[in-house]
Amino acid sequence: MKIWTISNQKGGVGKTTTVISLAGLLIDRGYRVLVIDTDPHASLTSYLEYDSDQLPVSLYDLFQDPATTRSGLLQLILPTEVDNLSLIPASMSLATLDRVLGNQEGMGLFLKKQLKLVEDDYDFVLIDCPPVLGVMMVNALAACERILIPVQTEFLASKGLQRMVQTLGIMQYSRGDDFNYCIIPTMFDKRTRASINTLNDLQTTYQGKVWKGVIPIDTKFRDASLAHLPISHYMKKCRGAFAYETLLNYLLQTEQN
Repeated sequence: MKIWTISNQKGGVGKTTTVISLAGLLIDRGYRVLVIDTDPHASLTSYLEYDSDQLPVSLYDLFQDPATTRSGLLQLILPTEVDNLSLIPASMSLATLDRVLGNQEGMGLFLKKQLKLVEDDYDFVLIDCPPVLGVMMVNALAACERILIPVQTEFLASKGLQRMVQTLGIMQYSRGDDFNYCIIPTMFDKRTRASINTLNDLQTTYQGKVWKGVIPIDTKFRDASLAHLPISHYMKKCRGAFAYETLLNYLLQTEQN
């Protein structure tokens, strides 16, 4: 089971879109996929047609029970309308975990330990992160083998990337090895100087860490979200779906065994 975390310490850069787009493409290739929503705003949960305010259980309940068994974890996993795609949903209660659990020893590795209970049930786990450094982001980063960092190709988003890379540096020091991360330029508009300049700056500043392609602006992403479908399931032949398929090819080709 491969675990990829999609994270950035800035909102609105395409994290949830990246999670659901890659999940849909992985399913198209025959993989069993679990997506986990760790953001209290529950955007991924809403995308997959669940109302986080109406759910009896969520990821919050997993953190409330350190002794969760495999059967207990499976009860938190919800089916979706997309075959072979399952979801651990978020709820607003996740926002309280930093205050309640933030100082408990070993809490940053909790999600990693729990996912071992279902490692034979899924081929890929994709974790959608909140844009705030806290218990949820630390758990998501500690649980994965690979980190994908979507970055909108505009100036302020590149500043958020600086904070994200600093966070990885701090965590790398504490765990003793390097994170395998890939920066993904998103919302690229080739008509604007801002997008072009930001892309050039990313490739220069983070040489070797930036995927050489881009995710373009595409209105079909919005349409797919309204239909509650991955973009490849909504419209296979559009530039957004093609870009994510190109990205997935790269990620699979460079996946560490």
